[in-house]
Amino acid sequence: MKFKKHLNLFDLSQKVNYKTEILAGLTVALALVPEAVAFALIAGLSPLTGLYAAFVMGLVTAVFGGRPGMISGATGAVAVVLVSLVISHGVEYIFATVILAGIFQVLAGVFKLGKLIRLVPHPVIFGFVNGLAIIIFMSQLDQFKDSSGNWLTGQTLYILLGLVLLTMLIIAGLPKLTKVVPASLTAILVVFGLVAFLGIDTKTVGDIASIKGSFPPFHIPQVPLNFEMLSIIFPYAAIVAGVGLIESLLTLNIIDEITETRGRSNKEAIAQGAANMLSGLFSGMGGCAMLGQSLINVSSGSRARLSGIVAAVALLMFVMFGSGLIELVPMAALTGLMIMVAIGTFEWASVKTLNKMPKSDIIVMVLVTLVTAVLHNLALAVVIGVIISALVFAWDNAKRIRARKYVDDNGIKHYEIYGPLFFGSVAAFSEKFDVLNDPDEVIIDFYESRVVDMSAIEALNKITERYQKVGKVLHLKHLSPDCRQLLQNADSIIDVNVLEDPTYKVLADDLS
Repeated sequence: MKFKKHLNLFDLSQKVNYKTEILAGLTVALALVPEAVAFALIAGLSPLTGLYAAFVMGLVTAVFGGRPGMISGATGAVAVVLVSLVISHGVEYIFATVILAGIFQVLAGVFKLGKLIRLVPHPVIFGFVNGLAIIIFMSQLDQFKDSSGNWLTGQTLYILLGLVLLTMLIIAGLPKLTKVVPASLTAILVVFGLVAFLGIDTKTVGDIASIKGSFPPFHIPQVPLNFEMLSIIFPYAAIVAGVGLIESLLTLNIIDEITETRGRSNKEAIAQGAANMLSGLFSGMGGCAMLGQSLINVSSGSRARLSGIVAAVALLMFVMFGSGLIELVPMAALTGLMIMVAIGTFEWASVKTLNKMPKSDIIVMVLVTLVTAVLHNLALAVVIGVIISALVFAWDNAKRIRARKYVDDNGIKHYEIYGPLFFGSVAAFSEKFDVLNDPDEVIIDFYESRVVDMSAIEALNKITERYQKVGKVLHLKHLSPDCRQLLQNADSIIDVNVLEDPTYKVLADDLS
């Protein structure tokens, strides 16, 4: 049984619809062509460098990745990072950088760092998705410009607009009539046939660049193997690895929600790393998961690995044998498809619920959206969002620490602490004690609290010192085992004066 499960490259849980998977894969392959070419050109590289990356990344992650149905390839996020390195050191350093980035990603998966994606709050994911939708939409506007960068006018513009709108209409309307064939593929074929039959003069894939090539050549980067070379590529590789993992794992989470299944983040990290390493060895620019193409794939009905494999293989066939035909595909069809992807990617629910969300969440979501859309720096946007969310969480919890005070029949004053004691709440914690006016014996009860960090330990140290200086006895009650361990570990660093109990177990179990 285990052997059969291991051989199943398509799906581990449900029956594969081969027709749907193949058609979805062909649709994705067509959508990958202009994207891969455009991102390679953004990075200042040959179009084939982007296409080879899309093939290698797509195939490896489709077979070995942690999320069936997710599509990987050359991406704009990676291209933006590599631009300055291409200018300063050339393409050979790009290949070396991608290989090193792949090693970093494999290590992240091996050490199971993929689970850290759970720390990304929902407002950050909303902002990331919305920003990416804006990027996808804005990138399509270039199709409405001529080679000089001027906006199209007259008949040329009207023809392009008409074909784009026809594509969007078919994609939006066909699923209401039938789901036998993917609406996206149908739209591309209809517009392609219309342009070819009527001889309509409009921009095609071939007008961007030629995609004709051979099988990706194996190529060891021609760079000097020394410390100087590593010092040059290391920062770029670290950023590429970080950007790739963040975008891939966020895409994985989004596809998880859509398909109501669960992917494996660490497995995906290892697959992304292996794919980047092979991409660098086979003349590719590297990449990561692509949310737009993944949504095309999933919306076409794919739920298994086969579609990703078909997309990668079909893309290679286009490059090797079908370039002449693919270069005739109207850009209007692909533009309409990507605009529909942008519309579907945008999290419209986040706009509808703006008045119901906390202000801090709104700020985080809008900020992440702006950083993503304006700077095109997905990793920076997510990191900023996570930091702000963490600070807001810390501030909210800092205000929640409370102390219930009373004196029992024996004249002992009790402070029952509620809420976590950590760096953000230590100031409020310290203000709750009336050392001079308290009786000779005091108990601090942590039954509803936790000692979290070194700042909390230092706060306990200071409060015990204050009571000790005035000759009063302080007990710590109901410290959990992890809190006691934290105090014990800190004993060699700072002097935590818990009187009568050097092992910090005073009254932890025997007092009620």
